[in-house]
Amino acid sequence: MPRALSCATTLVLAATLAACGDGSGGGSSNDGRIHVLVYGDASNKVERQIVDTFNKTSDVKAVLDTIPGADYQQKLQTIISTPQAPDVFFNWGGGSIQPFVDAGLLMPLDDFVKKNPNLDDKFLPAVYNSAVIDGKPYGVPMRGTQPVLLFNNGDVLDKAGVKPPRTWDELLDAVKELKSAGVTPIALGGGDQWPTLMWFEYVYDRVAGPELFKKALGGDKDAWASADSRKALGMLRELVDAGAFGKNYDSVKYTNGASPALVAQGKAGFELMGSWYYAQQQQDAKDFAAKGLGYTTFPAVSGGKGDPSDVVGNTNNFYSVLKKTEHPEAVAEFLKLMYSDKFVKAQLAIGNLPTTTNTRQFLGTSANPAYSRFQYDLVAKAKSFQLSWDQAYAPSAMTPIHQAVQQFFNGRLDEDGFIKAMQALPGK
Repeated sequence: MPRALSCATTLVLAATLAACGDGSGGGSSNDGRIHVLVYGDASNKVERQIVDTFNKTSDVKAVLDTIPGADYQQKLQTIISTPQAPDVFFNWGGGSIQPFVDAGLLMPLDDFVKKNPNLDDKFLPAVYNSAVIDGKPYGVPMRGTQPVLLFNNGDVLDKAGVKPPRTWDELLDAVKELKSAGVTPIALGGGDQWPTLMWFEYVYDRVAGPELFKKALGGDKDAWASADSRKALGMLRELVDAGAFGKNYDSVKYTNGASPALVAQGKAGFELMGSWYYAQQQQDAKDFAAKGLGYTTFPAVSGGKGDPSDVVGNTNNFYSVLKKTEHPEAVAEFLKLMYSDKFVKAQLAIGNLPTTTNTRQFLGTSANPAYSRFQYDLVAKAKSFQLSWDQAYAPSAMTPIHQAVQQFFNGRLDEDGFIKAMQALPGK
C-alpha cells in the first residue's frame, strides 16, 4: 500500500463503499459516528492515535470500541448482526470472517481493487490474500504482520549456560539445563489455551511441512492420522513430559500478563508468542524490553519436511467494513489513514510491523530497529506463512481446537484422542 492513499484513491474507495451500502441502517449503532471495534491489548495506543487524527478533520467522528482479547471473537459474533454492530472491525482474515461473508454482512472491496490494480502488490507476499474470500477482498491490512517467535530472557539463559536453540534437540537440552538452574524452562499461558496451540502449529510445520494442515483444512481428515501427525504429537508429548512448561501452566494466562511476567522477572527462560510480545513487554516491563528481551526463530527439526524459514502466526490483522454502514465516505477517509507515514511510524514505535512495502524505509525509526528488521526479513524470506489454526478454520472450530490442544498437553487426551478431536472439526 502507498504511504498515503491519494485523494483520488480515497474517492474511489468512498464510491465503492457508498455503492455497497444500502443505507437502510440496522448495521451500526446509528448514533452519527463511525464505530471502530478492535481487539483490546497494548496495540490500542496506536489505534487511539489514528482515531484522534481522523476526528480532527472529519465531520463524522469515529469512536474506538475495544473488547478484551480473550472475549473478542465470541462477542463480535454476538453483535455483528445486531444494531450494535460496528462500522469497521478488527479481524484475522481467513476463516474468522468467512461466516460473515456467507451471511452477506460484509462489504466486498473488489471494485476498489479494480480501480487500483496494483493494490495487492503493495504488501509483503501472502498478506493481502488472507482476507480474500471466494475471490473477493473483504479486508484492508492494519496493525502489522505477526509471526510467532521464540522469546527469551537473556540473563536467565546466560546464568544457565544456555543459548537460543537452533534445533529441536538443542531445545530439549536447554530445557534440562534450565530445570537444573531452578527456573521454568518455558512460560506458557495454558489457561488461555491459544498460546498452547502455537506449539502444535510450529511442530507440525517442522515435521510435516505446511501441506498437512492445508489438506486437513481442505477436508482431508486422514491427514490428522498420518505418520507425520503422530510423530509431531510424540515430540510434543516428549517436551511436556520433560517438564518444559512446569506443572501449573494451565492456571497461568497470557491475557492477564502472568506468563510474560514470568519471563520478565527471571522465573522462566523462554516463551513462544506472536510478535506483539514486544509491545506487551514494553508496556509491562519497559526496562526488560529494552535490555533483556531476546528472540529467535523456532528450532529446525532434523529430517523434517518443513523448511526452517517457515513461520506461523497471523499474516496480518484486517479492518473489514459492515455492508450497512451509514457513513461509507467517512469510513473511506478513516481507512486512508491506515497507510500514512504517521501510521507506519506509530506501529513501528511499539514493535509492530506494518506490511506495506514502504515500511522498510522506516525500520530505523522503530522502538527497536534490530527487532523490526529481524521480523521484516523473516516474513519476506519465509517459504510458508501459515495462518494460526484457530483463525484458518471457521469460528465454530475455535473452541474444539483450543480444548483439544489443552487436553493433549495436560494428559486428558492421548494421541488417538487428539486425532479424533481434530477429525471432528466442522469444515471451513
